[in-house]
Amino acid sequence: MKEWWIQVGLLGIPLLAVYLHIPPPQLSPELHSWKSSGRFFTYKGLSIFYQDSWGAVGSSEIVVLLHGFPTSSYDWFKIWEGLTQRFHRVIALDFLGFGFSDKPRPHQYSIFEQASIVEGLLGQLGLQNQRIHLLSHDYGDTVAQELLYRYERNRTGRLLIGSLCLSNGGIFPETHHPTLLQKLLKDGGLISPILTRLMNFFFFAKGLTVVFGPYTRPSEAEMWDMWAGIRTNDGNLVIDSLLQYINQRKKHRDRWVGALASMAVPLHFIYGPLDPVNPHPEFMNLYRKMLPQSTVSILDDHISHYPQLEDPMGFLNAYLNFINSF
Repeated sequence: MKEWWIQVGLLGIPLLAVYLHIPPPQLSPELHSWKSSGRFFTYKGLSIFYQDSWGAVGSSEIVVLLHGFPTSSYDWFKIWEGLTQRFHRVIALDFLGFGFSDKPRPHQYSIFEQASIVEGLLGQLGLQNQRIHLLSHDYGDTVAQELLYRYERNRTGRLLIGSLCLSNGGIFPETHHPTLLQKLLKDGGLISPILTRLMNFFFFAKGLTVVFGPYTRPSEAEMWDMWAGIRTNDGNLVIDSLLQYINQRKKHRDRWVGALASMAVPLHFIYGPLDPVNPHPEFMNLYRKMLPQSTVSILDDHISHYPQLEDPMGFLNAYLNFINSF
C-alpha cells in the first residue's frame, strides 16, 4: 500500500502517547516506609522531604547527610542505623528536584539554592546555631562546598560546621568525567527534553550500572527504588536542568575548591577507587596535592562511585574512624 507510512504513523502516535504517560512505579515496602517515616518542610512555597532521627543517648553531635545525583536521601539507608548509634541526631533531605521533594519546571536549579535549602531546613529545626557535621556524596559534595564557603566567610552565616567528610564527588572539574548520558542531557539543547521523556527504567538502569563496581551492583529491586524516586513528581523531566550543576562546578571552581583549601575544620574523603566518574589515580593524586591537610580513606579496589551502597560497613567504619579522631 502506497501510504503504509501513514498507517504506521497513526498507530505509532497513540502508542507513543501511552508510553509517555506510563505512571511511576509503585513504591516498594522499604521505600514506602522511608517516605512514611520522613517529613516535609516548605521552602519558598516548595515542599522538601527530609528525615530526622534521634539516636545515641548521651551524645550531642548532629550529622547532616547530603546525597548525590540522580538519587535521593535513600542512598544513606544502609548506614542509617549505624549513624544513629553514634550521633544524637541524623538528618538527611531530598534536594529540590530529587526524591520526594518538589520538582518544579521550568526552574533554574542551582547549587546555591540547594545550600540555602539546607540552611532553611536546619533553621526550621532550630539548629542554625549548633555545630553540625556534614557527610556528603557526589552532588552533595558541591552543596557542602558552598555551605563551607558561606561558613568561612560568615555570609548567610547561620550554619556552624564542625567537620566535613566528602565521598566520590567531582570537586575538581578537571578530573571529573561525566557519563555519556549525562553529557547528552546537560548539553543536548532541544534533544535533552526529548531524551528525558523517552527515558525508561531500562535505559536508566543501564546508565547507572556503569558507575557501580562489577561485584557491588544494586539488585533489580534496589534499582527500581532509585527509579521510583526519580519518577516521583515527574522527576525524569527535570534531570537535564539538574545536570547544569556540572557547568556550575566549572564556573565556580575557584570559589568551591578554595573553600576546601582554606577550611580550618577537620576534612576527610572516603573514596571508592574504581569510580569511572572520578578515576583513580588521577583524582586522588590531585586531591592530595590540592588538599594536603585532608585525611583520606580509600576503600577496596572493587568499590566504585556509590561507596555507601557498595560497601556500607567499610564506608561507615571509615567515617566513624574519622569522627572519632578529633
